[in-house]
Amino acid sequence: MQSKEASPHPCGSPTQMTDVTENYFFELTPERVLEAVETAGLLCTGRCMALNSFENRVYDVELEGEPPTRTVAKFYRPGRWTEAQIREEHEFLFDLQAEEVPVIAPVSFLASGQGNDSGTAGLSTLHRTPTGIWFSLFPKVGGRAPEELSDDQLLRIGRLLARIHNVGARKDAPHRVKIGPESYGISNLEFLLGNNFLPLDFSGRYDKAVREICGLTRNLMENVTFQRIHGDCHLGNLLWNQNGPFFLDFDDMVRGPAVQDLWLLVPGRDPEALRQRNVLLEGYTEMRVFDPATLRLIEPLRALRFVHYAAWIARRWQDPAFPRAFPHFGTHRYWQDETEDLEEQLRLIS
Repeated sequence: MQSKEASPHPCGSPTQMTDVTENYFFELTPERVLEAVETAGLLCTGRCMALNSFENRVYDVELEGEPPTRTVAKFYRPGRWTEAQIREEHEFLFDLQAEEVPVIAPVSFLASGQGNDSGTAGLSTLHRTPTGIWFSLFPKVGGRAPEELSDDQLLRIGRLLARIHNVGARKDAPHRVKIGPESYGISNLEFLLGNNFLPLDFSGRYDKAVREICGLTRNLMENVTFQRIHGDCHLGNLLWNQNGPFFLDFDDMVRGPAVQDLWLLVPGRDPEALRQRNVLLEGYTEMRVFDPATLRLIEPLRALRFVHYAAWIARRWQDPAFPRAFPHFGTHRYWQDETEDLEEQLRLIS
């Protein structure tokens, strides 16, 4: 289980989803996955294995061919993203690929009729099941997740992240969330309070801490440059193979300050973590200018992520996988820890 500092988070306002679509997503089986992929005009061998993913449903699917090829089918959680937001994810990946930045871009494949997003025959990276679930196929690429990073690896990752940000700065993604106190703080706070997730023992303190943090963050974010960034750039989304490092899961991309991606890679505050962050920045600044004044945003961004993470779990509590994965969520101790963590963040920011 990941910590709240290194976990997925919702991106964008949820869209409406029907009970049929929601239940179909919760009850996706290998058989339904293969059926969906084949309605998009592809032939499967029948081999299909679920991969670990909380937010989406992701499967390793084998396609017929000489030899057979393995691909990753990603079924996007209904209500999480709009079609336009998913297309901006794909556009970012293709922009990066065009600049030879190592990423895994979706594959274009033939679809017709009901399976195609446009309803007509043609090539596309985004397709839809008859129940309305968007899905895409990605190449299967192997790699290992590093447990610890050497200084040389940190330098390489810094250079890679700078290249990603160089490309990200060239275009906007107007449908993607702009990270900030309203989108990550107030909207999530109001959801938690409005749906009675917070016990009375802590609701007042939690509310006060979040609102004060958001007020301070608004001032700190004035005149800060926002651009396309990874958005969920923790070590769990970094793999390493014989060609070097590459990042996964751009579905959480946002418009935000570059420092958001940097602090998530080295989230600690202790002297060793600060040293590692400096090494990361050393590599980064070989490829891109970095404004050191934005380091002051790390603690506000950390605090906003705490709130965002709690709301991420709460918004998905109807998914049977979430109560099993987060049995501590909603307990008295959970909200005590969350409230105290935010009060500590407020002290650090003030």
